[in-house]
Amino acid sequence: MTDATFTAADQPAQSGSLLVLDERTRKRNAAEARFRGYGLAAIAVSILCLLMLLITIFSGGLGAFRQTYLEIPVTLDAQQLDKSGQRNPEELKKVLTLAYGKILDQSLQAAIAQHGITIEGLSAKDTADLISKEASAQLRNQVLANPELIGTTIDARVLVNGRVDGYYKGRVSMDSASRDANTSVAQLQLADALKGQNLLATEWNWSFLTNPDASDQRPEAAGVGIAILGSLYMMFVVLMLAVPIGVAAAVYLEEFAPKNRWTDIIEVNISNLAAVPSIVFGILGLAAFINFAHLPQSAPIVGGLVLVLMTLPRIIIPARAALKAVPPSIRDAALGVGASKMQSVFHHVLPLATPGILTGVILGLAQALGETAPLLLIGMVAFVKNFPAAPPEGLFDPASALPVQVYNWTQRADPAFMERASGAIIVLLVLLMCMNVVAIFLRRKFERRW
Repeated sequence: MTDATFTAADQPAQSGSLLVLDERTRKRNAAEARFRGYGLAAIAVSILCLLMLLITIFSGGLGAFRQTYLEIPVTLDAQQLDKSGQRNPEELKKVLTLAYGKILDQSLQAAIAQHGITIEGLSAKDTADLISKEASAQLRNQVLANPELIGTTIDARVLVNGRVDGYYKGRVSMDSASRDANTSVAQLQLADALKGQNLLATEWNWSFLTNPDASDQRPEAAGVGIAILGSLYMMFVVLMLAVPIGVAAAVYLEEFAPKNRWTDIIEVNISNLAAVPSIVFGILGLAAFINFAHLPQSAPIVGGLVLVLMTLPRIIIPARAALKAVPPSIRDAALGVGASKMQSVFHHVLPLATPGILTGVILGLAQALGETAPLLLIGMVAFVKNFPAAPPEGLFDPASALPVQVYNWTQRADPAFMERASGAIIVLLVLLMCMNVVAIFLRRKFERRW
C-alpha cells in the first residue's frame, strides 16, 4: 500500500464565509419570506371576510333587539267587555279581539285629543293602524288573566306596527312611506308627535327572545322563543343518543374490533356517511320516523333523531383519532402491570383521549345546531304559535328550530322579517360561540400530559 498524494485540484472548493449569504441562500430566504407573506395575506383576507359577514349580520339584526312601544291610558269599558257584570271567565272568552281593538283605538284618539295633536291629512285608518294588531290580543289575555281590571283605567304598553317601528330604526323613511300602501306620511308624523309627548319610545326588546312566531301581518310581535326551545330539545336528544353511541362505537372499532374485511367495510361506510349531504338524512328521517314509525311531524324528537343519524359519523371519526393519538406505550405499560384489555382502555387510554373526544362531540353538536335542510323535510318549517311542554311530553309537541326560523322569515315579504331573521342569526351565533367556549374549557380541564 502506498501513501495517497493529494494535489490542489483534488482538494474541495473553499466555502464562503458564514457571515456572507451566497446566491442559493438568498433565494431560499426569499422563498420563505414569500411563503410567510402568502400566509399572512390569506389570514388577512379571511379576517376581512369574517368582519364583513359579522358587520352585515349585526347591522341588520341588532334592530330586532329593540322595539317601539306606545304607552297610553286605556279604559276597559265594562259595557263592551262584560255586559252582564258577572266577570264570568267563560263569558269573557267570548269577547273577541275586535272589541279590544276598538277600545285601544278609542284610547289612542282620546290621548291625541288630550295632548292637542293635530296632523294634516291624518285619517281614522292611519290612527287605528298605528297600533299593532297583536296589541288587542295581548290586552285580551291580560284581562282574561285578571278580570278585575274591567271597569278601570290602566296604563297600557302596546306595540306599534312594523312600519312605524322601522321608521325609528332607519328602515322606513318619509319618502318610502309616501309610496307604501301599509303606512302614510301622516301616520309617521303622528308617531313623531306622540314621541314628542313621551307616549312613544324605542326600548330594549326582551320579548324577541321569549315570544313565539307571529303571522305575516305582525312582524313586530315575532320572536324566537319557540325556536330556541325547539333547538335545545333537539340538542338534548342528540346529546343523549349520539354521544354515548358514537363514543362507544369509536372505542370498539379502535381498541377491540378485529382487523378484517367487515370492520374495513364499516370504517369506509362511516367515512362515506360523514360526506353525505344533510338533506339525504332528512329524506331518511321522513321515510323512517314519520312515514314508517308514525312519529308526529315538526316534533323535536323527530328532528333530534335525524340529527343523531347525521352527527354520529362526525363524533365517531374525531373520537377514533383521539384514541389513536394516545401513545401505544400507555397501553403496553398498563398491560405489563397486569391490567386487562378493558381496564387498559377505560382506566388509561380513554381518560387521556377525553379532551379530543369532548372537542369532537361539541363541534358535532354545534354543526347539528346549525342544520336546516333535514329539518325542512320533516315539517319543522310549519308555523308554531304554542310553546311545547316540558320533556318528555314536549319532545312530541310541535316546535321550530333557529335555522329553520331564519329560513322561514327570509321567505316573507315584509322587510321587518329580514331584520328578525338577522336577529335570529345573532342568537344562533351566540349559542354556537357558547358551545365552542365549552369545548375549549373541557379540553383544558381534562387535558393530561405524558
